[in-house]
Amino acid sequence: MKNLRNYVLAVFMLLLMAEIAMPCTTILVTKGASKDGSVFVSHSDDDELGDQRIIYVPAMDHPEGAMRPVYYDPCCFGGGNIRYVGMSRGPGYFDPSLPATKPIGFIPQVAHTYAYFDANYGIMNEHQLMIGECTDGAKIELQPDSGRRIFYSAELSRIALERCTKAREAVELIGHLIDTYGYYGTGETLLIGDPEEGWVIEMCCGTMDSLGGLWVAKKVPDGQIFAAANEFRIRDVDPEDPDMLFSANLHETAQKRGWWNPSQGKLDWLKTVSYGEYNHPYYSLRRVWRIYDRVKPSAKYSAWVEDGYTREYPFSIVPDQKLDAKDVMSLHRDHYEGTEFDMTQGPAAGPFGCPYRWIGKYDGNQNDANKDGQEVIGAWERPISVFYAGYVYVNQGRSWLPDAVGGICWFGPDKPYLTCFVPFYTGMNDLPLSYQSGNTEKFSTDVAWWAFNFVANWAAVKFSYMKEDILKLQNEIEEKEFLLAQETDKKAQEAYASSPELARSILTETCISNADNVVKQWWELGWFLVQKYDDGYVNNPEIAEEVGYPEWWRKEVGYQNGPVSYQKK
Repeated sequence: MKNLRNYVLAVFMLLLMAEIAMPCTTILVTKGASKDGSVFVSHSDDDELGDQRIIYVPAMDHPEGAMRPVYYDPCCFGGGNIRYVGMSRGPGYFDPSLPATKPIGFIPQVAHTYAYFDANYGIMNEHQLMIGECTDGAKIELQPDSGRRIFYSAELSRIALERCTKAREAVELIGHLIDTYGYYGTGETLLIGDPEEGWVIEMCCGTMDSLGGLWVAKKVPDGQIFAAANEFRIRDVDPEDPDMLFSANLHETAQKRGWWNPSQGKLDWLKTVSYGEYNHPYYSLRRVWRIYDRVKPSAKYSAWVEDGYTREYPFSIVPDQKLDAKDVMSLHRDHYEGTEFDMTQGPAAGPFGCPYRWIGKYDGNQNDANKDGQEVIGAWERPISVFYAGYVYVNQGRSWLPDAVGGICWFGPDKPYLTCFVPFYTGMNDLPLSYQSGNTEKFSTDVAWWAFNFVANWAAVKFSYMKEDILKLQNEIEEKEFLLAQETDKKAQEAYASSPELARSILTETCISNADNVVKQWWELGWFLVQKYDDGYVNNPEIAEEVGYPEWWRKEVGYQNGPVSYQKK
């Protein structure tokens, strides 16, 4: 068995070593569009070779006159699979075996910062402030300039969670920081929600002195949902709209650069600062179409549009049916099943309906497909649930509960379709060690991410068979967890009335125990799959069934033309 495991791990590591991009899908559901009045903000971080840890950052007090260090974000232009090393974000990031990360700038610190969950971007703080993200292509993308151009969206998201309790407050702070300290990197979309409302803020480089940045923000109307997938989604900038904010220099800068002039009418943010879609046609728009088509089928949105600047898909929409956490999770697990783009069907999916499409040198630039005149020679559909996802979460804010109990981050390592979401309450004092440790360069059975990544990768060997075993356990666990959350809500709320600290202890112990148990079950599942599908068989307790390949695929690859005669054909 030991030799078999070594062989399995060797194959698995080869599957992992693909060239990975950093694009994401993100969704915001307002309280009027949810079944129970929750606000949801979700995000899939599609960067498998990055840092996959979720870290608990504690609340902190700071002396008068203290300065807050600002660090470079590797998730922007790359720079390693460890995002940060040091103590300024609490003990979760401290590693004595690694050199401390050096800041690229400083800003004045505040007296008290809030506790929050952190990953490649800030996730959610103790006051139920929630953030989602996706990267967008922009016309100008600059490197950081130490001391001057010091902010990227990831660090901005952390400062917002450290200092803010409301979505609009966070938007205004982020805009101020961009204006004051400059912006570097790719274009970015941040979804920011609190238990009452949700906002979208988009940003990029572009000021004439190349030091500042440009940004625009818009509130998502209550009763509606918003989705973004690696393309700016805000269009006309209306100075008269009280639910729209933007940088003071936006119009002047756009005019000086020749991107826009007043005779054209309202400034179209998407068209002004970007080239449209992130990689190739429909790389972004197909995902937006799929989300909107699933939640509002009555609108009959077309999957086909004129170009990357289409207005066919509104900024936000009213869903036909209100959504809950399960519904948002389901949206993130999509491969266009049942549509003409179904990635589990056809020759590219192989004999066992695998939706993975390994990335190669034949794929286009990960930003602008037409950059430097590059010709697009082909492309795969880009699903919502992509094989190189690093993690996915669905944040849930509930206004009728204390912040410590009302906020839940439903977190799933690796690929959304085959992960298992576990609840982490914002009132927790810590997170499981297995979720806060590890990296993608060293395989370890002590790390939660490797358990889910291993199962998802091994599933590619016989996907249509293995997914049934995986989804069965996934469904069993998640159904129990929704019941567990209901029980935990009640216990923690009762405790909170007399002792907030007792409530926090209940939340921490319950969630860590549950998550550790899920990881244990997932490793057991992984080794079960290795045995059950060894050598292409379906190995039941008493027989190894020779299932072979489906007839359509045998015909497709020429099985019928094989050596069935001694005569030359």
